[in-house]
Amino acid sequence: MDASLAYNEKCLGLKGARHAFSLLELIVVLAIIGIIAMLLLPALLSARESSRRVQCLNNFKQIGLALQNYESAQRRFPPSSIYSSSPSWSVHGRLLPYLEQSAAYSKIRTDIDWHDPINLASGIQTLSVSCYICPTDPNSETLYDAGPGEGFVRVVNVGFNAGSWFIFDPKTGAIGDGCFHINMALASASITDGLSNTLCAAEIKSFQPYFRNTANPGPVIPPNPQYLSQFAGGAQFKLGPKLNDNGGHVEWCDGPVHQSGFTSTFTPNYPVRYSHSDGRVYDVDFNSRYEGTSRTQPTYAAVTSRSYHSGIVGSLWMDGSVRSVANQVDLETWRSMTSRAGGEVVKHQE
Repeated sequence: MDASLAYNEKCLGLKGARHAFSLLELIVVLAIIGIIAMLLLPALLSARESSRRVQCLNNFKQIGLALQNYESAQRRFPPSSIYSSSPSWSVHGRLLPYLEQSAAYSKIRTDIDWHDPINLASGIQTLSVSCYICPTDPNSETLYDAGPGEGFVRVVNVGFNAGSWFIFDPKTGAIGDGCFHINMALASASITDGLSNTLCAAEIKSFQPYFRNTANPGPVIPPNPQYLSQFAGGAQFKLGPKLNDNGGHVEWCDGPVHQSGFTSTFTPNYPVRYSHSDGRVYDVDFNSRYEGTSRTQPTYAAVTSRSYHSGIVGSLWMDGSVRSVANQVDLETWRSMTSRAGGEVVKHQE
């Protein structure tokens, strides 16, 4: 090496200089990065969840606009389904042409069961309609296996207002106090509490455990979730440890309340615990009689609005407005929100 170059390196401290981190320095840097990540992660997750909440409310806005257009064209809001020998398509199916799904709608017949061979041949039961799905639902892309003769079906996170408890009496044709019922297409004038005071739809969870087709529970609204357990004997259960065992809100095209509706029997996200014979405790829904499966037995249902967003459920009102409703909403107030003609005026809290 040239003597002058060696001298310069020595003066500048370059000779023998290290160009790599020591193990201790590396550990310190990684620790600092970890601490920063820990501090930022909750904020990032919160921002992401906030965005998803906004998306859910935007979904409700789309549905609200579709519903207003349906009412403008038909002079009625859609029925929950039409009952002949079995229930036909849900509100969700009837809104398809108003959600830019006219091509899909043209392939089906809404006057017959969604799993009639004519409708199954269309393949529409697996159609993904984005505004019917919550972006936070971890199972939103999972198809439900409805079994032989029905095949795979899309799940749903939007339930339409079926009232507080009583749903339908096939002997008299009487319907409950909600806005969407079997064999009944209500006009705006029928909602005497006012469109801005009456719920249209709210969030529901897919793959919801439930049981149905029980003894007649009668018209008195259950005072608590435990009350429902006495009707479990002889019931048909749609619950279990495997995801596909749980059959509520898994068929977006089906009209019964346990698939495409909700009731205000209990407040949003209220745990309706049921201890099953398999030793597990399930948060259940209840439908005393699947609408359209009996010509004599009335239907009563406790189908709770549930959300994947902490502390709230998103909701759509009959005037097309959207709001979030807190879990802590007073039960009487919640039921007044679902009543179309109870004379209540709802005070909204943003």
